Amino acid sequence: MDPITKNREILPETKRLVVKVGSRLLTGKKGSLNKRLVGRIVAQIADLKSQGREILLVTSGAIAAGRQELGLRRKPRDLPALQAAAAVGQTVLMHIYHEYFGKAGLRVGQILLTRDGLHHRVRHLNVRHTLLALLEKGVIPIINENDSVAVDEIKFGDNDYLAALVANLVQADLLILLTDVEGLLEPAVHPDGPREVIHQVERVTPDILAMIENGYKEYSRGGMRSKIEAAEIVTRAGGRVVIAGGARPNVLTDIVAGEEVGTFFPTTFARMRARKSWIAFSRLQKGRIIVDGGARQALVERDKSLLASGVTGVDGDFQAGDMVSITGEEGKEFCRGLVNYSSRELEQIKGQKTGRIESILGYKYYDEVVHRDNLLIL
Repeated sequence: MDPITKNREILPETKRLVVKVGSRLLTGKKGSLNKRLVGRIVAQIADLKSQGREILLVTSGAIAAGRQELGLRRKPRDLPALQAAAAVGQTVLMHIYHEYFGKAGLRVGQILLTRDGLHHRVRHLNVRHTLLALLEKGVIPIINENDSVAVDEIKFGDNDYLAALVANLVQADLLILLTDVEGLLEPAVHPDGPREVIHQVERVTPDILAMIENGYKEYSRGGMRSKIEAAEIVTRAGGRVVIAGGARPNVLTDIVAGEEVGTFFPTTFARMRARKSWIAFSRLQKGRIIVDGGARQALVERDKSLLASGVTGVDGDFQAGDMVSITGEEGKEFCRGLVNYSSRELEQIKGQKTGRIESILGYKYYDEVVHRDNLLIL
């Protein structure tokens, strides 16, 4: 797809898309799963699949389905009870999807993820290979956070972020975030006045974020802010995003047809390589490398690798191959990458010429502390 096109006319060319369905949309105000709506969404996905497109579905709703199955009047508050509801609900949710997709002649495969599954490089690649293999076999991957085992340390936080990472992981052309509102809405002139849909957002700005903070109530774990943040992650990597109301008839097929539905986030970025995307949006930096002005200039302006001679400080405990943040001496991160030496080794060779590394350490793995192929300017 042309990375420069900023209009919806590019959307009919979509070959691979990720559809995310939110819990608030699936359950409504009463908190019970809306099977009829699930059926409508599945029918639209089947329609898009029949056009030769590849679709991945990121779905919430496991805890709500489990709560309904267990006969709980309200959502549990303690972690074990939430995890129990999710464990029961996952089977219910997948049974519903399996039934509806089966009626449409489509096969599905379930993928349950925790944050470390996408941020750890080897697991990240394993997930990518599995998803691409499913798509190659014509299977619809159905993806959810593994709420039955996830704790704070390994949780994504919300499925909007998960959907954005999945979209970048498989280099999808389009991410569609379906929610219970028609898109990003303009502020109301009066407190209870009508709010019009903003049909296109060229770039996420502080004004957009301020408008969200002032104008939206966060009903679900995600909310509008997390959707805007997801849109920023995907558009920066070269993809496109639409936020739209999932209850609208034919919402998916109309979006892909290029109709003015919901809020469209175009991109002006060329497609980011999958490896660079992983570096850009991983949240598992293990430490920090501080560099001098000359090294910063070489990295930013001349596309060079980071050498030991430019390193002035090391912060944190990390090993070779870990993700690190790279900052100037003022402390602001300007790039990140995969480091070739541990923090202990870097403490010994920082500020030294490359030719002296072997004499200091007794060995030399690489000339570069971070190679430019494993480094991303932010």
